[in-house]
Amino acid sequence: MAELKSLAKDTVIYGVSTIIGKFLNWLMVPIYTRVLPCPADYGIITHLYAWSALLIAILTYGMETGFFRYVAKEKTEAGVARVYSTTLTSLAFTSTLFLAICIIWRVPIATTLGYADHPEYTAMLFATVAMDAFCSIPFSYLRYVRKSITFALLKLLMIAVNVTMNIFFLIVCPRLNVSHPELISWFYAPDYGVGYILVANVFSTAIGSLALMRYVVGVKWHFSWPLLKEMLNYSWPLLLLSVVGVANQSIDKILFPLLTHHSQQGMDDLGVYGACFKIAMVMMMFTYAFKFAYEPFVFGKSNDRDSTETYALAMKYYIITSLLIFLGMVANIGLLGLLIDETYRHGLKIIPIVLATYLFQGVFYNLSLWYKLTDKTIYGAIFSLLGLVITVIIDIIFVPHYSYMAAVWATFISFFIIMVLSYAIGKKYYPVPYDLKAIGIYVAITIVLFVPMQLIDTHHFALDLVLKNLLLIPMIIYITRHDLPLSALPVVGKYFKKKTHEATPANKQ
Repeated sequence: MAELKSLAKDTVIYGVSTIIGKFLNWLMVPIYTRVLPCPADYGIITHLYAWSALLIAILTYGMETGFFRYVAKEKTEAGVARVYSTTLTSLAFTSTLFLAICIIWRVPIATTLGYADHPEYTAMLFATVAMDAFCSIPFSYLRYVRKSITFALLKLLMIAVNVTMNIFFLIVCPRLNVSHPELISWFYAPDYGVGYILVANVFSTAIGSLALMRYVVGVKWHFSWPLLKEMLNYSWPLLLLSVVGVANQSIDKILFPLLTHHSQQGMDDLGVYGACFKIAMVMMMFTYAFKFAYEPFVFGKSNDRDSTETYALAMKYYIITSLLIFLGMVANIGLLGLLIDETYRHGLKIIPIVLATYLFQGVFYNLSLWYKLTDKTIYGAIFSLLGLVITVIIDIIFVPHYSYMAAVWATFISFFIIMVLSYAIGKKYYPVPYDLKAIGIYVAITIVLFVPMQLIDTHHFALDLVLKNLLLIPMIIYITRHDLPLSALPVVGKYFKKKTHEATPANKQ
């Protein structure tokens, strides 16, 4: 249990930083949906950020996991430095080369993506992606040396700069442009809304990159070509896995303009889809926080005798927490809908599907330990490729007719299938004693509570909210009685511990 407590501690730290950072980013969605002229403008952001996620996956080419895998084999400080500096050199070269090529060819690329009038959009996107890709290794190093607080603070710094610049350009500047235009007329263009979101992203990433330089320039450089070849051999299936995995999550947003013929309605729908998808980010925040702590934990624990039992417990608690988050968000969809402009709210019906998809994605990531620890990473690539094929086929057939509802169901079906396949095949190569009975009971309880949450409609907003949240109580009671007793909670747990009274001489008589 000591290892699980360590994992929980790191998850909390990464989680707090991720939650705060993503929450601040989340608060940008209400601003974007109210400040940008129409949903189609938010559709542009959704489209470009989908490309951003895919490009980062390509430019990191599995080297984050490769770094953890090979640094775990080193027993000396010099060996760790050799792995770290070799990985840094590789990422620095590929990121710089990518940025140079994309800047030179920015106009034809922008035209191809549908932004011929704004080639600077793609230039800013590429600059951000290149910096993010390179910085992934210093951030991985911070995770390796367990500097979770430093990691969290740097991530929060980047988010704070991003949010501040968004507020400045999208809220402060428009007001100044009315009252004191002479103060900002030299740099501010009132109709450049989407562009300023990208400008904020570039500046925040640049500042984060500068803050990480102390973990770059202070390294004892020992580049090893044989080591790099070995790492690339290990990581190339992870590149395919990562690229295909990210594509599976973002391909619908990338294909959406093409499948809707770049029509105004299509971009409006993409904006609604992107905004409502963001509402479900709480599940993604938890999944990402768990992922940051889980990967170094898995490799560090892999040689212990009780590792499989620990992995099984980690999976169980991940699913329990995810299901509770799922029910909590479903119960409060109406309240969450107030965050976005009313022109976007008809898309809130996708939230339960998106939440379930994130849960499948998290379970699939937990299951991935079997092919990472057995060096059979090709299986991860196969699963993700299959998932991508399923997503693309469903999108191509149904998105032109059913818009974003088809897109959201496509990712749901895709992740469910590859999750089940990964579990079934993983039992053969690296069996882990997952408590399927307990997990099944939690899933059943969730379904039983989910159905009435969907059916409650008294036409009174406050009453609906209260009734739906009351349905959370059975789930909470079951969790505290079976897997997380109140006495185990930090700080307040002492008030729930059962008191034991030793028999006194008087009592014995």
